[in-house]
Amino acid sequence: MRPFRVDVPQHQLDDLDRRLLTTRWPDDLPGTGWSRGVPAAYLRELAEYWRTKFDWRAAERRLNSHPQFVTTIDGAPVHFLHVTSPEPDATPLLLTHGWPGSVTEFLDVIGPLSDPRAHGGDPADAFHLVIPSLPGYGFSGPLTTAGWDTARIARAWAELMRLLGHDRYLAQGGDAGAVIALELGRCDPEHVIGAHVNMLMTFPSGDEKELAGLESGDLARLGKLSRFDQELSGYMKLQQTRPQTLAYALTDSPVGQLAWIVERFHDWTGAVDRPEDAVDRDALLTIVSTYWFTATAGSAANFYYEGAAGVRAAAAGEVPPPVRVPVGVAVFPDDIFVPVRRLADRDLPTIVHWSEFDSGGHFAALERPQELVGDIRVFARGLSAGRATPPA
Repeated sequence: MRPFRVDVPQHQLDDLDRRLLTTRWPDDLPGTGWSRGVPAAYLRELAEYWRTKFDWRAAERRLNSHPQFVTTIDGAPVHFLHVTSPEPDATPLLLTHGWPGSVTEFLDVIGPLSDPRAHGGDPADAFHLVIPSLPGYGFSGPLTTAGWDTARIARAWAELMRLLGHDRYLAQGGDAGAVIALELGRCDPEHVIGAHVNMLMTFPSGDEKELAGLESGDLARLGKLSRFDQELSGYMKLQQTRPQTLAYALTDSPVGQLAWIVERFHDWTGAVDRPEDAVDRDALLTIVSTYWFTATAGSAANFYYEGAAGVRAAAAGEVPPPVRVPVGVAVFPDDIFVPVRRLADRDLPTIVHWSEFDSGGHFAALERPQELVGDIRVFARGLSAGRATPPA
């Protein structure tokens, strides 16, 4: 393992400035808002802010204030933050991001999770944090081999925790990170204490009796799945099938990369008019900049290609092998996927903790950091107190 610091060469920042300044802009139809994609007027303004006001060096300094390392696992580069709590009895906690996220989305929760005493909390709630960049994403890229699906990443994370000396640990994540956290509960139950997720997809089995027993609120949640399939899943289908073709556009055009990510933050959060309604603009641009400077749009998209068969199987009602550790679920209502408890219990009988929040969406660590931290703490307390034992 080698210490790592983010230090983007100045010529790359100058190149970004030049590309943003000379962008070839398309027209858009007046009055269509976000219905056909990111509005041109909004994106022009955001791109100009990125070029003239966003401070990447400040983002670097904030990220570099935490210990970072790179290593190689199963032939792939793995970048990660390893934040040791000042509390010696702290519980190891593995945090995993998804797409289009990065390790930077956890910056607001690192302090409260690792050092609750310094943030007005109970030192008994402290965690040693391991926050890796997914293989092929950001500073863990690019990849040189195929096959990095959820199961392989989970095995790599288990190996990373072993190398760091964390024999027993909690796994947490949203988006792909949630799927990986649950997979760790399948492949490494001897070491995973529990899995906490802030995204969970629940698909109906097709049994009409199952749907007939659902309340209107649950049916509305399933309706979100239908809207996603019909309107909002174009990005996923493209990345599942032709990630390399997409990579040329996103790696060559910073405005293209910006639009590709910004649209997700608009559609998957509690945003009303623009993503900044839900997520800080500089935090959003830090994520976009990470993809841009590392040129990992294509290698990150390959994750969808590797997982396409699993997504189709889940949508068809196939249930994966059981998760053999206690599971906690935090439900944020503005997420693109909002789980139905009855269907979740059907698929994950080891759920021992379930929280419903009044606001927040897909990027909980950015949108509702305090609520996410609190929920992780409550879940962990239940495990340590023996109150969260999964059914036999």
